[in-house]
Amino acid sequence: MDYERPQFFRVMQYADAAAGDVIDMVSGNPDWEPPGALREGLVEYADGDPEQFQYPASEGLLELREEIAARRNVDREQVLVTNGAGEANHLAMAEGLTRDAGDEVILTDPVYPYYAGRTNLLGGRARYVAVDDDGRLDPDAVREVASDDTALIVVNSPNNPTGAVYPEATIRELVDIAETYDALLVSDEVYDHFDYSGQFTSALAVDSAHRIVTNAFSKSLAITGFRVGYAIVSEWLVDRFRTRHMLTNVTSSRPAQFAVWRALRETPPDYFAQNRAMLRSRVEAFTDALDAAGAEYTTPGGSFYVMARFPGFSGTMENVERLIDEAGVAGMPGAAFGESRADWFRFALVTPRAEEAAERLATYFD
Repeated sequence: MDYERPQFFRVMQYADAAAGDVIDMVSGNPDWEPPGALREGLVEYADGDPEQFQYPASEGLLELREEIAARRNVDREQVLVTNGAGEANHLAMAEGLTRDAGDEVILTDPVYPYYAGRTNLLGGRARYVAVDDDGRLDPDAVREVASDDTALIVVNSPNNPTGAVYPEATIRELVDIAETYDALLVSDEVYDHFDYSGQFTSALAVDSAHRIVTNAFSKSLAITGFRVGYAIVSEWLVDRFRTRHMLTNVTSSRPAQFAVWRALRETPPDYFAQNRAMLRSRVEAFTDALDAAGAEYTTPGGSFYVMARFPGFSGTMENVERLIDEAGVAGMPGAAFGESRADWFRFALVTPRAEEAAERLATYFD
């Protein structure tokens, strides 16, 4: 996979310029309301002391770090607040590739493209391991390609783009492989609130100095524009992460952190449960309609993405543009995520028009 430039914006720009009505299933922007407590937190912050408008501590607001630590059952000092999960992943991958422990990065195929892009940006060598038909990763396949040159193993569960959820046994095996080859396992868990399978296990369940967990509130609180994420690292990495974070961003947005802290403290579990149930129903309606289109598709165990393949219609950028122009549905080309699903399309179900989109596809391929 030769990943150099993000293709998301190219598709969105094409869809925006289209003449007809187009249902956006490209981006992962939640379409539901953020918690009320988050809005209240912003108002409270805006009305507060101007002194609080200045730099927060580089590692993040103390109260937010304490809240995250309590929820994840880790020491507060292991928590670093970042500019979204994107920065957390960047810091982790940069650390793995600058510690003289190899330059190879093991990634899944299909893969969230930004992992591949960061590997290129940071001068690493990507090694891809294909997942099975359901998107599950076989740890034995990872072990077969791992070596002393392996610096990083990067995984995402629940997964974008396949919707796969890795069970505890898989996570434990991946940590063991990282330990065997003195590599770092980076576990991106940004979709942890969207597990429909009941099988999701955080890498924090495995006590190891070789695992880094990244996450964000972008999806769970419907605030992709706030850019509040975090990394949880072992004690030996804390100072290195803080230094790299300070040199990269200095710190993260203080009002956004404050609002997230308020939301975490005051939002009831029902908020997350209701959104999860809504997305599960969208998945069911969308895949039912795909049956009518004669499509092959993945049924996600988590996240909110569906990959689909239509007979005689490969997932190229050209065909993505045809679907926008002729069916009024914008998805992503499978080739953007790797070679193994190049004939597929990926659709994000964060739109109330998901069922309508599937019906358009069914009509188009009838």
